[in-house]
Amino acid sequence: MTAIYLIGLREGLEITLVVSILVAFLVKSGRTHLLRLVWAGVAAAAALAVGFAALLQAGVARLASGDKELFEAIASLTAVVFVTWMIFWMRRMARRIAGELRGRLEEAIRVGPFAVVAVAFLSVVREGLETAILFYAAAQGTASTVQPLIGISLGLLTAVALGWLLYTSAMRINLTRFFTWTGALLVLVAAGIAKYGVHDLQEAGVLPGLDTYAFDISGVLPPDSWYAELLRGMVNLTPTPTVLETAAWLAYGIPVLVLFLRPHRTPAPVTAS
Repeated sequence: MTAIYLIGLREGLEITLVVSILVAFLVKSGRTHLLRLVWAGVAAAAALAVGFAALLQAGVARLASGDKELFEAIASLTAVVFVTWMIFWMRRMARRIAGELRGRLEEAIRVGPFAVVAVAFLSVVREGLETAILFYAAAQGTASTVQPLIGISLGLLTAVALGWLLYTSAMRINLTRFFTWTGALLVLVAAGIAKYGVHDLQEAGVLPGLDTYAFDISGVLPPDSWYAELLRGMVNLTPTPTVLETAAWLAYGIPVLVLFLRPHRTPAPVTAS
C-alpha cells in the first residue's frame, strides 16, 4: 500500500498543480466565467481514467490463467516505461510547464469554449491514464483488493490537500526537491514492477528459470512479518526471488536511479567573438 500511496501522491500532485495553474490563470486574468469549462475538462479526464482502470480490471479477470499472467507482464512493463518517461519529463519540464499551460489556454480561449475544455482535458488525462496503469501494475502483488484502493485514495487526497494549500499560499514547499525525492522513490517502485513483469513472464512460460532462485533470505525476512510486507510492497523485495527477477531489478533500478539523480547540466552561454 505504501508504493501505491506514493504513486497516488506523486501523480495526484502533478494533476493538482496543472489544474491550479489553469485556474489561477483564469482568476488572475478576470475570466472566472470560463472556470466551468476547465472543470468540465478535468471531470471528463478523471472519468476516462477511472473507466479505463475499471475496464482494465474487468478485462483481466476474464482471461485464462496463462493469458492473465502474460497480460499482467505486459501491463507491468508498460507501467515501467510510463513511470520512467514521466519522472524524466517532469524533471526537464518543471520550470517551463506553467508558461506552456498558460500559453495553450490563452490560445484556446481565442478559439472557443470547446478548445478550453480540450486543453483542460488533455492536460489532465495523460496523468490520469498513467495513474491507472501504474496502480494496476503495483496492485498485482497485493493479496487484498481493499488496501490498494485505500492507498491510492489516501495518496490522491493528500495531493489535493497539498495542492490547495499551495494554491492559497497557505504552505510553501520546494517542488523541485519534492519531485526529485519522490521521483527517486518511484524509480525503486518501477524496478519492483519490472520484477513483477519478469515473474509473470516466467509464470506464463515465456521466460525460463521460475524455480532458479538467486538467494533465499526467508530466515531473516519472514514472509509474514510487517517489514517483509513493507519491503515487498515498496520495492518488491521477496525472500526467494529468481535469478531473472533479480537481474531485471538491478538492470533497471541502478542505472535509471543514477541517471535520474545526476545533476543538471546548464549549457554554457554563447558569446559573440
